[in-house]
Amino acid sequence: MFALHQADTPAGDRPRWSAAGGAHSGAALGAPLQFHFCANADHGVCNWLLPADENQPMCRSCRHNHLAPDLSIEGNLARWQRIEQAKQHLFYSLIRWGLPIPAQADGVAEPLVFDLVADVQTDMGVQRVLTGHDAGLITINIAEADDDEREKRRIGMGEPYRTLLGHFRHEIGHFYWDILVRDGKMLDEFRSLFGDERADYGAALQRHYAEGAPPDWPGAYISAYATSHPWEDFAETFAHHLHIVDTLETAHALGLSIDARGVDDAALRTDVSFDAYRVRDFDAIVDAWTPVSVALNSLTRSLGQQDAYPFVLSQTIIAKLDFIHRLIRAQEATTAPVAA
Repeated sequence: MFALHQADTPAGDRPRWSAAGGAHSGAALGAPLQFHFCANADHGVCNWLLPADENQPMCRSCRHNHLAPDLSIEGNLARWQRIEQAKQHLFYSLIRWGLPIPAQADGVAEPLVFDLVADVQTDMGVQRVLTGHDAGLITINIAEADDDEREKRRIGMGEPYRTLLGHFRHEIGHFYWDILVRDGKMLDEFRSLFGDERADYGAALQRHYAEGAPPDWPGAYISAYATSHPWEDFAETFAHHLHIVDTLETAHALGLSIDARGVDDAALRTDVSFDAYRVRDFDAIVDAWTPVSVALNSLTRSLGQQDAYPFVLSQTIIAKLDFIHRLIRAQEATTAPVAA
């Protein structure tokens, strides 16, 4: 964190700010770095800065928005604020790893874009908006920003966990399947772990909603929904990889250590002495995550809340998570380091 001082503002430009304490663009020149706030700060939905010399009004997260909520509708501004907060959390992870984040301006075939929209009332009835991914377009129904609505859907669908951030991490998993698996060189290993994605997707979802998950699903899948199709298994597992790594990084930043008193079990002791975003060996992440997740769940139960992490990692699931970790690390090795 650093303090900001407002710099002189050229006519016609957005207000510019410089970092207090001497962040400079060049040691010899001593010119202070200048920034401006994302244009969505005007709506109170974004507080990210970007270098003033980029000549770009939107930050790394907001520039991917395609459709934003209709602010003439009461409550939509607050919903948009909560949605952007979750999306920024997602983008922090993508930036830390240096994953490709193509925007529409980059001219690629499938840029990453977001529609943050609501159900629409028409003369024919309500036109439902489904949260999902299609060829780079991620749609989020902003009704999910309301806790009561999201909780109703969670219970109605029999899910143990449903959050805005979870939606973003799941849908970005579909996006990166296209880039890292479909267009990469890992398709054979993917099929050996997750199954053959060429199975009819629509029929698989209909079967899942009609019949549910097989009774033995917890041994091989991170969630019941992951059993519906290999694409959904990958997306669910991708989301959980982000959950684990990002939570461990927070634990590391807080200097967290765990030593369960009166319990002679090494699996319940850890000192999160590493930044999980930089760890190459996924086994080290699993070893640290086990006591952290037990502690998280124990604390939330003491507060009368449901488990913060209501999942169990079998060896089969860990193998899938390791696959995703290697995918990300391989991609990271091909890109220049990016400052978060």
